[in-house]
Amino acid sequence: MTHPDRYAVFGHPIKHSQSPRIHALFAAQTGQDLVYTAWDVAPERFESQVREFFGSGGRGINCTVPLKELAWRIADSRSERAERARAVNTLALRDDGSVFGDNTDGIGLLRDLRDNLGLHLVNAKILILGAGGATRGILAPLLAEQPARLVIANRTVATAETLAVEFGDLGPVEGCGFATLAGHRFDLILNATAASLSGELPPLPADILAPGGSCYDLAYASEPTPFVRWGREKHAVVNADGIGMLVEQAAEAFLLWRGVRPATRPVIEALEAERRTAI
Repeated sequence: MTHPDRYAVFGHPIKHSQSPRIHALFAAQTGQDLVYTAWDVAPERFESQVREFFGSGGRGINCTVPLKELAWRIADSRSERAERARAVNTLALRDDGSVFGDNTDGIGLLRDLRDNLGLHLVNAKILILGAGGATRGILAPLLAEQPARLVIANRTVATAETLAVEFGDLGPVEGCGFATLAGHRFDLILNATAASLSGELPPLPADILAPGGSCYDLAYASEPTPFVRWGREKHAVVNADGIGMLVEQAAEAFLLWRGVRPATRPVIEALEAERRTAI
């Protein structure tokens, strides 16, 4: 008797995760035999839990907050985009027993912003809130779209400034604190902080969103996040949370693991319908 291949998402917290539902829909759509579960893994237990999961027959792991930079360190080899980001959200066990790390966040975000939401990023003024692993994964793909300006704002200013220097060869990127945002306006504001997971909102000037601008929260929840509610108040033309990005980056991970890329549109629509029913 053969058993289905095992996959998991590791995070802390993790109970809100839609990843098991997404990969179940992908598996049904593509005829793949697998089981995907969610594990609450604190950072100090991450390496031992990864070894335990792969040692007991697991084939792949997705890593979310706050484990992406730890996942980069644990990987034996990495994709070019993961190496650049120094953050990994997808681990795959190779046939030789080594662990390969990839970062599918950036391509997942771009597919949602451009293909699903119809946003144009060329010459846009973009603000990213937060300078952690999530931001690391999206900087290079965003800069490749040739924005006019990209600013990283973070509570710890030095972290944002260091990140800007690290990615400065790819385009016009700056790092700063929230206090220095006054007087500036942006066409697209991306919330890459963990604030939404705790019901909080980064401190933002009231007039920071340019007329016709858009807001996007990389986090997601069953109800609108504080940042999504803020975007509504500021009349953002496009105002979305990260459910589309989650599905798109998951599809890239599924492709890495299973060799087939599932269709994302029906999965996004299914999740949106389920959220509307739950509210």
